[in-house]
Amino acid sequence: MALHFELVTPEKLVRSEEVYQVVVPGADGDFGVLEGHAPFMSTARDGAIQIFASAGSAPEVIPVQGGFAEVNEKGLTVLAEHAG
Repeated sequence: MALHFELVTPEKLVRSEEVYQVVVPGADGDFGVLEGHAPFMSTARDGAIQIFASAGSAPEVIPVQGGFAEVNEKGLTVLAEHAG
């Protein structure tokens, strides 16, 4: 199974893809999201999102500044003030 992940800024949709895992820099610490994660919402701090395309793969890293992250039945959406 795959996790649907979207990274959005006020300017554009940066990413929309199926991935294995995403690690988000949350306000209270980094958190990882896999497919089937319980619903969750958090503010995001300045840092880097790590995107794992498959289990055991090296992460792709995208710097982000602020925003929110929401996990729901559709997947993970990160609304960042700035990405890249």
